[in-house]
Amino acid sequence: MSTTVAIPDFGALLAPYIGSVPQDAIPAFLASLERTAAERYRMWADEVPEHSEGLLQCAAREDEIARRAEVIYPAPRKDQQDAISKAIIPARDTYYEVFAKYTPIEQMAIQANAERQGAAAWRAMMDSNNAQALNAELEEIAQVEEVSADYLDGLLERMGFK
Repeated sequence: MSTTVAIPDFGALLAPYIGSVPQDAIPAFLASLERTAAERYRMWADEVPEHSEGLLQCAAREDEIARRAEVIYPAPRKDQQDAISKAIIPARDTYYEVFAKYTPIEQMAIQANAERQGAAAWRAMMDSNNAQALNAELEEIAQVEEVSADYLDGLLERMGFK
């Protein structure tokens, strides 16, 4: 099977929503986006039950990323929480819309790339001014993203999707 799917730049696609939250709340907003990706994996697990175990593991990784990001980048202020609440639903809908015209397998090809984009976003937060432990945590979060990307790439290859 060979199909071409359009892979968007998710950072650019979601920029209006990311830009609508306070700068210091962006990582917490990204954590919320990770939870929407977890929801997506759970949908795929229902739609493609023969691969549900691996897809549910991907969902768990998305939840883990969100949890870890929220620990290092909490958004405790009301203005942060309000902005995240206001932006997350339209951001999720925009994210989901990317997948709408594709089969679940084609959607997973898009998601594999999205995981790699997510890893790059977490790594972009690393900075020489950060504490070494913070940079190490961001690198670990990025690596968790890549585990799911690798899983999806392997699944797609086994299914003959290129």
